[in-house]
Amino acid sequence: MRKERERESKTLQLFFKSKYNSIKHEKYFKVYDYLFSKYINKEIIFVEIGILNGGSLQIWKKFFGNKARIIGIDLNPECKKFEEKGIQVFIGDQSDPKFWKYFFRKVGKVDIILDDGGHTNRQQILTTISCIPNINENGMLVVEDTHTSYIKEFNNPNKYSFINFVKKCIDDINFTFPNLNSFYYSLNKYIFSIQTFESIVCFYVSRKRCYVNKNINNEKFSYKIEDFRYHGSINLKFPKRFLFFKKIFLVRKIVNFIKSIIIKIINKKLDKITSVYFK
Repeated sequence: MRKERERESKTLQLFFKSKYNSIKHEKYFKVYDYLFSKYINKEIIFVEIGILNGGSLQIWKKFFGNKARIIGIDLNPECKKFEEKGIQVFIGDQSDPKFWKYFFRKVGKVDIILDDGGHTNRQQILTTISCIPNINENGMLVVEDTHTSYIKEFNNPNKYSFINFVKKCIDDINFTFPNLNSFYYSLNKYIFSIQTFESIVCFYVSRKRCYVNKNINNEKFSYKIEDFRYHGSINLKFPKRFLFFKKIFLVRKIVNFIKSIIIKIINKKLDKITSVYFK
């Protein structure tokens, strides 16, 4: 059974061949293969937070190839012993913004960051907001063990859990669409997509793809098909013979107000139907 799994995943093969101890959840390896394979034999900087016994640094060194620069980060000074050719180790606290300023001043922008650190809300959130602006175009931040957002030991469930922060980031991405909303603290100039797996969240970084979404028209022949998106809803259009009333600001405002109340009543009834799917 193990050999079958190894054949399916290159990172899993390297996991068992690593000369140092490493502990990972089994489902992670196919996710690694899926996310990281396009970077093999590329000149990238790969950073892993959380070294422990050093086994995973060996995995990444062999997986990405000789062109990659592998960097490990850990709070424990003993982890310096895992430095070797192609592997560099920094000692620091991932929940300290000062450490990240120092780190990126020394290293510059990086391509991939894998957060396998302390897994607390503070550590994961502060790592995300400190690292995202310092990831190269088409790079990514991958945060592991996000199931901790549901575990009491990690002060969860919590309004300010990492997973709730991810949900806020999803809103943030959508807020690049015109006239929606905005957050005081926003990352939507960097993150263009978020992908979730069991216990893993991946933030894709591309400043070029974070532009304001606009309607475009190919200006080809049109049959003038009626838009039925509101078909069956209340229609408060002015009758043609009374269209001149539409030009009167107060009348238009009153009609729009009445329309908004009716729409709210309709939506409230519809919400009762869909609410069952949120239980």
